[in-house]
Amino acid sequence: MTRAPGRLFTGAPVAVIDIGSNSVRLVVYEALSRALTPIFNEKALCGLGREVLSTGRLPQDAVDRALAALKRFRALCDAMEVGEVHALATAAARDAENGPAFIAECEAICGRKIELLTGKREAELAAAGVVAGVHAPDGIVGDLGGGSLELVDVKGRAIGTGVTLPLGGLALQDRSSRSPRKAEKIVRETIPEAEVLGALAGRTFYAVGGTWRALARLHMYTKGYPLHVMHGYVIPAREALDFTRIVHRADAEALAHIDVVSDARRPLLAYGALVLENIVRQGRPSEVVISALGVREGLLHSLMPEEERVRDPLLIAAAEMNVLRSRSPRHGEELVAWTDGFFASAPVLEEAEDEKRLRRAACLLADVSWRAHPDYRGEQSLNMIAHAAFAGIDHPGRAYVALSVYFRHMGLNTDESDTRILELLTTGMLDRARILGAVMRVAYVLSAAMPGILPQMPLQVRGDQLVLSVPRKVVSLVNDRVYNRLRQLARLIGREPLLEQGD
Repeated sequence: MTRAPGRLFTGAPVAVIDIGSNSVRLVVYEALSRALTPIFNEKALCGLGREVLSTGRLPQDAVDRALAALKRFRALCDAMEVGEVHALATAAARDAENGPAFIAECEAICGRKIELLTGKREAELAAAGVVAGVHAPDGIVGDLGGGSLELVDVKGRAIGTGVTLPLGGLALQDRSSRSPRKAEKIVRETIPEAEVLGALAGRTFYAVGGTWRALARLHMYTKGYPLHVMHGYVIPAREALDFTRIVHRADAEALAHIDVVSDARRPLLAYGALVLENIVRQGRPSEVVISALGVREGLLHSLMPEEERVRDPLLIAAAEMNVLRSRSPRHGEELVAWTDGFFASAPVLEEAEDEKRLRRAACLLADVSWRAHPDYRGEQSLNMIAHAAFAGIDHPGRAYVALSVYFRHMGLNTDESDTRILELLTTGMLDRARILGAVMRVAYVLSAAMPGILPQMPLQVRGDQLVLSVPRKVVSLVNDRVYNRLRQLARLIGREPLLEQGD
């Protein structure tokens, strides 16, 4: 394969083939990394699980579609020179009478062993996906597939024992003979069996799976939400109850913005809404958070060495983008250290640990749009960062990092920015973003984005002064423009600017 300048080559691409009860999917990642970056993602909605509970068998037409998809996936993996292909199958293949024969055909096509996940194993991998993609998770993970619902407790990096319930969308559709009333009775009788939900009160419910993502997308567009990124999308529990009740009792085609959900997903929306409503009602979480990372990412996460799993995926992804798009990646790293010193010197700007990691990510991303026209560097940075495929960051964090870099390019006013994204920030976060933008404005006019300069010129708060120390040998780098930006920053933090010349 010819190496592309826009790709990192830290190892061969790695792929996961996921043979689910509703969809069969191939995802190819750039490499096995803590910051997994998909370079190809395709699914075929085959409906393998649609009749398993009533007939005990995988439908032949669904089997044929799945096998055809797998032949294409095998050819794509060969063309993309994938190093490792991991294949797994879930509830439908696990429960069907003809499941073993189907798996054998799949293995012959894929040329490798397919792991047939138990319900417990599927729950644990879904939780590992949330651990991989959410910063410091604390709650219950629910993975809703076509055939089953897996539930498991997660706190930090600790994963509990998973349970599985036959409440997948296709399974419910089959068991209820497409009767909403029967489906509601089944769900209400089954959900209380999940003792793990007793530990959900006041915590977060992490929703994994295509049907719940489709439901959240519908909610997002109904609300006119300003950021169309699914991972990390939050629905308060009370609102989740109201919205799911509307969806499962209404004709999906009549819902506003239903066009944002694919035709193939719409029939299962009501069943997914019914399950989520009853989970929220019984478990009483504080909020529902959508995780775009699940079983596939959890599988790869589990294959990494321990020292890789404990790393911060946001900072790794920001560092990778810094390498790929900045004028000087080393300057970005120096900017992190330079701002470390500045914020540590100012007690009034004391940072929590999460604020510190967001600030460091912003420093690494501060120069990624330098090739754009100067008038649009801020706008391009804001869009690129806010919509990037980052893990380990919530939506307010995205807005904070994106606006910090926007301010670095465009000045500290919000008049010309995408003001809708401001809705995601508290007043305090917006103030910190403006201060960080001002700090970066000093750094870039001083250094021209070149390495080796910032380490010589520490920026510190001393009492009521903001001091930029300038060694004699580089004093020619300082002019009125540098001083004006220093004065602008000083005004923001209530200090007097001082240029201090040293030896």
